[in-house]
Amino acid sequence: MDISQITNTLVVMKRTTALLLLFCFIFKVSAQQIDNALLLDYYQTQRFADAAKYLKSIYPEPVTDTKALTNLAYTSRMAGNLADAESYYQRIYDKDSSNVAILFNLGNINLSRGNKIRSLLYYKKIPRLDSTNFAVYKQLAGLAESQYDTVSYGKYLIKANTINPQEPDVAFDLFRYHIVFKKYKEAEAVLDIAIQADTANLVLLKGKAQINYLQKKNAETIASCTKLLQTGEKDASVTNWLAISYYRLRQYKLAINTFLTMSADKQNEGTFFYIGTSYEGLLDYPNAILYFNKALKDGISSNVPDYYNDIGDSYSYMHLPKKAIAAYQKSLQFEERPLTYYSLANVYDVDLKDGKAALKYYKKYMAGKHDEQEEKKYIDYATLRIPQLNGKQSTLH
Repeated sequence: MDISQITNTLVVMKRTTALLLLFCFIFKVSAQQIDNALLLDYYQTQRFADAAKYLKSIYPEPVTDTKALTNLAYTSRMAGNLADAESYYQRIYDKDSSNVAILFNLGNINLSRGNKIRSLLYYKKIPRLDSTNFAVYKQLAGLAESQYDTVSYGKYLIKANTINPQEPDVAFDLFRYHIVFKKYKEAEAVLDIAIQADTANLVLLKGKAQINYLQKKNAETIASCTKLLQTGEKDASVTNWLAISYYRLRQYKLAINTFLTMSADKQNEGTFFYIGTSYEGLLDYPNAILYFNKALKDGISSNVPDYYNDIGDSYSYMHLPKKAIAAYQKSLQFEERPLTYYSLANVYDVDLKDGKAALKYYKKYMAGKHDEQEEKKYIDYATLRIPQLNGKQSTLH
Protein backbone atom coordinates (compact mmCIF):
# COMPACT_ATOMS: atom_id res chain seq x y z
CA MET A 1 0.00 0.00 0.00
CA ASP A 2 1.53 3.34 -1.06
CA ILE A 3 1.55 6.54 0.95
CA SER A 4 -1.48 8.03 -0.80
CA GLN A 5 -3.61 5.00 -0.05
CA ILE A 6 -2.57 5.02 3.60
CA THR A 7 -3.43 8.74 3.85
CA ASN A 8 -6.86 8.23 2.29
CA THR A 9 -7.56 5.35 4.65
CA LEU A 10 -6.66 7.47 7.70
CA VAL A 11 -8.92 10.33 6.53
CA VAL A 12 -11.84 7.95 6.08
CA MET A 13 -11.24 6.47 9.53
CA LYS A 14 -11.17 9.96 11.16
CA ARG A 15 -14.41 10.97 9.44
CA THR A 16 -16.06 7.72 10.49
CA THR A 17 -14.92 8.18 14.10
CA ALA A 18 -16.20 11.81 14.18
CA LEU A 19 -19.58 10.81 12.79
CA LEU A 20 -19.80 7.95 15.29
CA LEU A 21 -19.04 10.28 18.21
CA LEU A 22 -21.63 12.84 17.00
CA PHE A 23 -24.23 10.09 16.64
CA CYS A 24 -23.49 8.84 20.15
CA PHE A 25 -23.86 12.40 21.54
CA ILE A 26 -27.19 12.99 19.76
CA PHE A 27 -28.43 9.59 20.88
CA LYS A 28 -27.45 10.32 24.46
CA VAL A 29 -29.25 13.71 24.52
CA SER A 30 -32.38 12.43 22.83
CA ALA A 31 -32.46 9.38 25.03
CA GLN A 32 -32.20 11.53 28.15
CA GLN A 33 -35.92 12.33 28.29
CA ILE A 34 -37.47 14.64 30.90
CA ASP A 35 -38.95 12.82 33.87
CA ASN A 36 -42.33 14.55 33.84
CA ALA A 37 -43.44 12.92 37.08
CA LEU A 38 -40.36 14.27 38.88
CA LEU A 39 -40.78 17.73 37.38
CA LEU A 40 -44.47 17.80 38.32
CA ASP A 41 -43.54 16.87 41.88
CA TYR A 42 -41.05 19.75 42.02
CA TYR A 43 -43.73 22.16 40.79
CA GLN A 44 -46.44 20.89 43.13
CA THR A 45 -44.14 21.15 46.15
CA GLN A 46 -42.92 24.60 45.08
CA ARG A 47 -39.34 23.33 44.75
CA PHE A 48 -38.61 25.49 41.73
CA ALA A 49 -34.88 25.83 42.46
CA ASP A 50 -34.59 22.04 42.28
CA ALA A 51 -36.69 22.00 39.11
CA ALA A 52 -34.41 24.60 37.52
CA LYS A 53 -31.31 22.60 38.47
CA TYR A 54 -32.85 19.43 37.04
CA LEU A 55 -33.79 21.11 33.75
CA LYS A 56 -30.28 22.55 33.38
CA SER A 57 -28.94 19.02 33.66
CA ILE A 58 -31.30 17.91 30.88
CA TYR A 59 -30.62 20.85 28.55
CA PRO A 60 -26.84 21.36 28.18
CA GLU A 61 -25.67 24.70 26.86
CA PRO A 62 -25.94 26.15 24.35
CA VAL A 63 -29.73 25.77 24.53
CA THR A 64 -31.50 26.89 21.36
CA ASP A 65 -34.78 24.98 21.43
CA THR A 66 -37.66 27.38 22.17
CA LYS A 67 -39.59 24.89 24.28
CA ALA A 68 -36.53 24.13 26.37
CA LEU A 69 -35.78 27.83 26.83
CA THR A 70 -39.38 28.45 27.85
CA ASN A 71 -39.22 25.70 30.49
CA LEU A 72 -35.92 27.03 31.83
CA ALA A 73 -37.17 30.64 31.86
CA TYR A 74 -40.40 29.83 33.68
CA THR A 75 -38.71 27.61 36.27
CA SER A 76 -35.92 30.12 36.92
CA ARG A 77 -38.43 32.89 37.39
CA MET A 78 -40.51 30.87 39.83
CA ALA A 79 -37.30 30.00 41.70
CA GLY A 80 -36.60 33.72 42.08
CA ASN A 81 -33.57 33.66 39.82
CA LEU A 82 -34.67 36.64 37.72
CA ALA A 83 -31.30 37.17 36.03
CA ASP A 84 -31.35 33.66 34.57
CA ALA A 85 -35.04 33.96 33.69
CA GLU A 86 -34.43 37.22 31.82
CA SER A 87 -31.51 35.65 29.94
CA TYR A 88 -33.64 32.71 28.76
CA TYR A 89 -36.61 34.91 27.80
CA GLN A 90 -34.24 37.24 25.94
CA ARG A 91 -32.98 34.31 23.85
CA ILE A 92 -36.56 33.43 22.92
CA TYR A 93 -37.27 37.08 22.08
CA ASP A 94 -34.15 37.21 19.86
CA LYS A 95 -35.61 34.27 17.92
CA ASP A 96 -39.14 35.74 17.74
CA SER A 97 -39.64 39.44 18.54
CA SER A 98 -43.39 39.21 17.89
CA ASN A 99 -44.13 36.97 20.89
CA VAL A 100 -46.40 39.03 23.15
CA ALA A 101 -46.14 36.61 26.07
CA ILE A 102 -42.34 36.86 26.06
CA LEU A 103 -42.49 40.66 25.93
CA PHE A 104 -44.80 40.60 28.93
CA ASN A 105 -42.43 38.34 30.84
CA LEU A 106 -39.44 40.52 30.03
CA GLY A 107 -41.37 43.59 31.10
CA ASN A 108 -42.52 41.99 34.35
CA ILE A 109 -39.05 40.70 35.23
CA ASN A 110 -37.43 44.09 34.66
CA LEU A 111 -40.14 45.71 36.75
CA SER A 112 -39.44 43.22 39.56
CA ARG A 113 -35.74 44.04 39.31
CA GLY A 114 -36.49 47.76 39.65
CA ASN A 115 -35.67 48.68 36.06
CA LYS A 116 -38.82 50.62 35.17
CA ILE A 117 -37.33 52.26 32.08
CA ARG A 118 -36.35 48.92 30.53
CA SER A 119 -39.68 47.30 31.48
CA LEU A 120 -41.47 50.21 29.82
CA LEU A 121 -39.59 49.57 26.58
CA TYR A 122 -40.91 46.00 26.46
CA TYR A 123 -44.47 46.90 27.47
CA LYS A 124 -44.71 49.63 24.83
CA LYS A 125 -43.90 47.12 22.10
CA ILE A 126 -46.96 45.03 22.92
CA PRO A 127 -49.70 47.44 21.69
CA ARG A 128 -47.96 47.55 18.31
CA LEU A 129 -48.49 43.80 18.06
CA ASP A 130 -51.83 43.62 19.90
CA SER A 131 -53.74 46.90 20.19
CA THR A 132 -56.56 45.24 22.16
CA ASN A 133 -54.40 43.87 24.96
CA PHE A 134 -56.16 45.07 28.13
CA ALA A 135 -53.47 43.80 30.52
CA VAL A 136 -50.66 45.80 28.96
CA TYR A 137 -52.60 49.08 29.06
CA LYS A 138 -53.38 48.45 32.73
CA GLN A 139 -49.68 47.80 33.38
CA LEU A 140 -48.64 50.89 31.43
CA ALA A 141 -51.10 53.00 33.42
CA GLY A 142 -49.58 51.75 36.66
CA LEU A 143 -46.08 52.63 35.48
CA ALA A 144 -47.17 56.07 34.31
CA GLU A 145 -48.75 56.76 37.70
CA SER A 146 -45.58 55.73 39.53
CA GLN A 147 -43.63 58.19 37.38
CA TYR A 148 -46.18 60.99 37.93
CA ASP A 149 -46.92 61.10 34.20
CA THR A 150 -50.52 62.27 34.53
CA VAL A 151 -51.18 62.58 30.79
CA SER A 152 -50.00 59.05 29.95
CA TYR A 153 -51.73 57.66 33.05
CA GLY A 154 -55.09 58.97 31.85
CA LYS A 155 -54.47 57.89 28.25
CA TYR A 156 -53.67 54.30 29.21
CA LEU A 157 -56.56 54.06 31.67
CA ILE A 158 -59.01 55.26 29.05
CA LYS A 159 -57.65 52.73 26.53
CA ALA A 160 -57.86 49.86 29.04
CA ASN A 161 -61.37 50.87 30.12
CA THR A 162 -62.51 51.07 26.49
CA ILE A 163 -61.35 47.49 25.93
CA ASN A 164 -62.89 46.16 29.16
CA PRO A 165 -65.24 48.70 30.79
CA GLN A 166 -66.47 46.16 33.34
CA GLU A 167 -63.10 45.52 35.00
CA PRO A 168 -63.52 47.15 38.45
CA ASP A 169 -59.94 48.19 39.26
CA VAL A 170 -59.36 50.13 36.06
CA ALA A 171 -62.89 51.56 36.18
CA PHE A 172 -62.34 52.88 39.71
CA ASP A 173 -58.91 54.31 38.85
CA LEU A 174 -60.34 56.06 35.79
CA PHE A 175 -63.24 57.32 37.92
CA ARG A 176 -60.77 58.89 40.36
CA TYR A 177 -58.75 60.33 37.47
CA HIS A 178 -61.83 62.09 36.07
CA ILE A 179 -62.72 63.43 39.53
CA VAL A 180 -59.32 65.14 39.85
CA PHE A 181 -60.19 67.16 36.76
CA LYS A 182 -63.80 67.61 37.94
CA LYS A 183 -65.18 65.66 34.98
CA TYR A 184 -68.06 64.35 37.06
CA LYS A 185 -70.27 63.20 34.20
CA GLU A 186 -67.46 61.12 32.68
CA ALA A 187 -66.59 59.70 36.10
CA GLU A 188 -70.16 58.68 36.76
CA ALA A 189 -70.55 57.05 33.33
CA VAL A 190 -67.43 54.91 33.86
CA LEU A 191 -68.60 53.86 37.31
CA ASP A 192 -72.16 53.00 36.26
CA ILE A 193 -71.01 50.48 33.64
CA ALA A 194 -68.71 48.75 36.12
CA ILE A 195 -71.44 48.64 38.78
CA GLN A 196 -73.87 47.00 36.36
CA ALA A 197 -71.40 44.12 36.10
CA ASP A 198 -70.81 43.91 39.86
CA THR A 199 -73.66 45.40 41.87
CA ALA A 200 -72.19 44.26 45.20
CA ASN A 201 -68.73 45.80 44.77
CA LEU A 202 -68.40 48.08 47.80
CA VAL A 203 -65.46 50.01 46.35
CA LEU A 204 -67.52 50.94 43.30
CA LEU A 205 -70.59 51.70 45.44
CA LYS A 206 -68.51 54.01 47.61
CA GLY A 207 -67.37 55.77 44.44
CA LYS A 208 -71.03 56.13 43.46
CA ALA A 209 -71.80 57.75 46.81
CA GLN A 210 -68.91 60.16 46.32
CA ILE A 211 -69.92 61.18 42.80
CA ASN A 212 -73.50 61.73 43.96
CA TYR A 213 -72.19 63.92 46.79
CA LEU A 214 -69.90 65.94 44.50
CA GLN A 215 -72.81 66.61 42.14
CA LYS A 216 -75.02 67.57 45.11
CA LYS A 217 -77.50 64.80 44.34
CA ASN A 218 -78.53 64.83 47.98
CA ALA A 219 -81.31 62.22 47.98
CA GLU A 220 -79.16 59.81 45.96
CA THR A 221 -76.19 60.44 48.26
CA ILE A 222 -78.29 59.67 51.33
CA ALA A 223 -79.49 56.41 49.76
CA SER A 224 -75.96 55.37 48.71
CA CYS A 225 -74.33 56.23 52.04
CA THR A 226 -77.08 54.59 54.08
CA LYS A 227 -76.65 51.38 52.08
CA LEU A 228 -72.88 51.46 52.62
CA LEU A 229 -73.18 52.06 56.37
CA GLN A 230 -75.57 49.13 56.64
CA THR A 231 -72.86 46.87 55.20
CA GLY A 232 -70.51 47.89 58.03
CA GLU A 233 -68.62 50.61 56.16
CA LYS A 234 -66.69 52.67 58.73
CA ASP A 235 -65.00 55.31 56.58
CA ALA A 236 -65.67 58.73 58.12
CA SER A 237 -65.97 60.28 54.67
CA VAL A 238 -69.16 58.27 54.02
CA THR A 239 -70.70 59.53 57.27
CA ASN A 240 -69.59 63.04 56.38
CA TRP A 241 -71.22 62.89 52.92
CA LEU A 242 -74.42 61.61 54.49
CA ALA A 243 -74.52 64.30 57.19
CA ILE A 244 -73.80 67.16 54.77
CA SER A 245 -76.49 65.86 52.41
CA TYR A 246 -78.99 66.01 55.29
CA TYR A 247 -77.78 69.53 56.02
CA ARG A 248 -78.24 70.60 52.38
CA LEU A 249 -81.82 69.36 52.56
CA ARG A 250 -82.29 71.34 55.83
CA GLN A 251 -82.86 68.15 57.78
CA TYR A 252 -80.81 69.64 60.60
CA LYS A 253 -81.56 67.15 63.37
CA LEU A 254 -80.56 64.23 61.14
CA ALA A 255 -77.44 66.14 60.12
CA ILE A 256 -76.43 66.77 63.75
CA ASN A 257 -77.13 63.19 64.83
CA THR A 258 -75.13 61.82 61.90
CA PHE A 259 -72.15 64.09 62.54
CA LEU A 260 -72.13 63.07 66.20
CA THR A 261 -71.82 59.37 65.29
CA MET A 262 -68.30 60.14 64.04
CA SER A 263 -65.51 59.35 66.50
CA ALA A 264 -63.90 62.37 68.18
CA ASP A 265 -60.64 61.95 66.26
CA LYS A 266 -62.53 62.23 62.95
CA GLN A 267 -64.37 65.42 63.88
CA ASN A 268 -62.74 68.63 62.73
CA GLU A 269 -63.29 72.31 62.02
CA GLY A 270 -65.69 71.54 59.15
CA THR A 271 -67.69 69.09 61.25
CA PHE A 272 -68.12 71.63 64.07
CA PHE A 273 -69.06 74.36 61.59
CA TYR A 274 -71.84 72.25 60.03
CA ILE A 275 -73.13 71.22 63.46
CA GLY A 276 -73.11 74.85 64.59
CA THR A 277 -74.94 75.98 61.45
CA SER A 278 -77.46 73.15 61.90
CA TYR A 279 -78.17 74.29 65.48
CA GLU A 280 -78.52 77.82 64.14
CA GLY A 281 -81.07 76.50 61.63
CA LEU A 282 -82.98 74.97 64.57
CA LEU A 283 -82.81 78.34 66.41
CA ASP A 284 -80.74 76.69 69.16
CA TYR A 285 -78.27 79.56 69.47
CA PRO A 286 -76.41 78.46 72.65
CA ASN A 287 -75.40 75.15 71.00
CA ALA A 288 -74.66 76.99 67.75
CA ILE A 289 -72.21 79.26 69.60
CA LEU A 290 -70.69 76.25 71.38
CA TYR A 291 -69.89 74.50 68.10
CA PHE A 292 -68.78 77.66 66.29
CA ASN A 293 -66.25 78.15 69.09
CA LYS A 294 -65.13 74.54 68.66
CA ALA A 295 -64.68 75.22 64.95
CA LEU A 296 -62.59 78.29 65.73
CA LYS A 297 -60.42 76.41 68.20
CA ASP A 298 -59.91 73.48 65.84
CA GLY A 299 -59.11 75.77 62.94
CA ILE A 300 -56.30 77.49 64.81
CA SER A 301 -52.93 75.85 65.34
CA SER A 302 -52.22 74.76 68.92
CA ASN A 303 -48.84 76.47 68.50
CA VAL A 304 -50.33 79.95 68.18
CA PRO A 305 -50.01 80.73 71.95
CA ASP A 306 -46.33 79.74 71.72
CA TYR A 307 -45.79 82.05 68.77
CA TYR A 308 -47.30 85.02 70.61
CA ASN A 309 -45.29 84.20 73.74
CA ASP A 310 -42.10 84.14 71.68
CA ILE A 311 -43.04 87.47 70.10
CA GLY A 312 -43.66 88.88 73.57
CA ASP A 313 -40.28 87.59 74.82
CA SER A 314 -38.54 89.21 71.85
CA TYR A 315 -40.19 92.57 72.52
CA SER A 316 -39.29 92.25 76.19
CA TYR A 317 -35.61 91.65 75.38
CA MET A 318 -35.75 94.73 73.14
CA HIS A 319 -37.19 96.74 76.07
CA LEU A 320 -40.44 97.44 74.25
CA PRO A 321 -42.80 96.61 77.15
CA LYS A 322 -46.09 97.75 75.63
CA LYS A 323 -45.61 95.60 72.54
CA ALA A 324 -44.51 92.71 74.75
CA ILE A 325 -47.66 93.03 76.87
CA ALA A 326 -49.88 93.12 73.75
CA ALA A 327 -48.29 89.90 72.47
CA TYR A 328 -48.66 88.13 75.83
CA GLN A 329 -52.31 89.21 76.09
CA LYS A 330 -52.90 87.86 72.58
CA SER A 331 -51.40 84.52 73.65
CA LEU A 332 -53.80 84.36 76.60
CA GLN A 333 -56.75 84.73 74.24
CA PHE A 334 -55.87 81.37 72.73
CA GLU A 335 -54.78 79.55 75.88
CA GLU A 336 -54.26 80.59 79.49
CA ARG A 337 -50.81 79.42 80.55
CA PRO A 338 -49.25 80.22 83.95
CA LEU A 339 -45.88 81.15 82.46
CA THR A 340 -47.55 83.77 80.26
CA TYR A 341 -48.88 85.40 83.43
CA TYR A 342 -45.38 85.31 84.89
CA SER A 343 -43.99 87.01 81.75
CA LEU A 344 -46.63 89.74 82.02
CA ALA A 345 -45.86 90.24 85.74
CA ASN A 346 -42.16 90.53 84.98
CA VAL A 347 -42.67 93.19 82.29
CA TYR A 348 -44.95 95.26 84.58
CA ASP A 349 -42.55 94.79 87.49
CA VAL A 350 -39.17 95.39 85.86
CA ASP A 351 -39.83 97.59 82.82
CA LEU A 352 -42.94 99.57 83.74
CA LYS A 353 -42.52 99.64 87.54
CA ASP A 354 -46.25 99.01 87.85
CA GLY A 355 -46.40 97.09 91.13
CA LYS A 356 -50.19 96.75 91.17
CA ALA A 357 -50.35 95.08 87.77
CA ALA A 358 -47.25 93.01 88.51
CA LEU A 359 -48.79 91.76 91.77
CA LYS A 360 -52.00 90.79 89.93
CA TYR A 361 -50.17 88.66 87.39
CA TYR A 362 -47.74 87.09 89.89
CA LYS A 363 -50.79 85.91 91.84
CA LYS A 364 -52.38 84.54 88.67
CA TYR A 365 -49.14 82.70 87.95
CA MET A 366 -49.00 81.14 91.41
CA ALA A 367 -52.67 80.11 91.18
CA GLY A 368 -51.96 77.98 88.10
CA LYS A 369 -50.57 74.48 87.76
CA HIS A 370 -46.79 74.21 87.57
CA ASP A 371 -43.99 71.85 86.78
CA GLU A 372 -42.23 72.21 90.15
CA GLN A 373 -38.81 71.22 88.79
CA GLU A 374 -38.87 73.10 85.49
CA GLU A 375 -40.30 76.29 86.99
CA LYS A 376 -38.57 76.31 90.39
CA LYS A 377 -36.75 79.61 89.82
CA TYR A 378 -39.96 81.33 88.68
CA ILE A 379 -41.95 79.97 91.62
CA ASP A 380 -39.23 81.02 94.07
CA TYR A 381 -39.06 84.53 92.65
CA ALA A 382 -42.86 85.01 92.57
CA THR A 383 -43.11 83.67 96.14
CA LEU A 384 -40.52 86.25 97.23
CA ARG A 385 -41.90 89.11 95.20
CA ILE A 386 -45.63 88.87 96.06
CA PRO A 387 -45.26 89.88 99.76
CA GLN A 388 -42.85 92.65 98.79
CA LEU A 389 -45.34 94.12 96.33
CA ASN A 390 -48.18 93.59 98.80
CA GLY A 391 -46.25 95.67 101.33
CA LYS A 392 -45.72 98.46 98.84
CA GLN A 393 -49.39 98.50 97.93
CA SER A 394 -50.33 98.70 101.64
CA THR A 395 -47.97 101.65 102.10
CA LEU A 396 -49.56 103.46 99.18
CA HIS A 397 -53.00 103.08 100.75
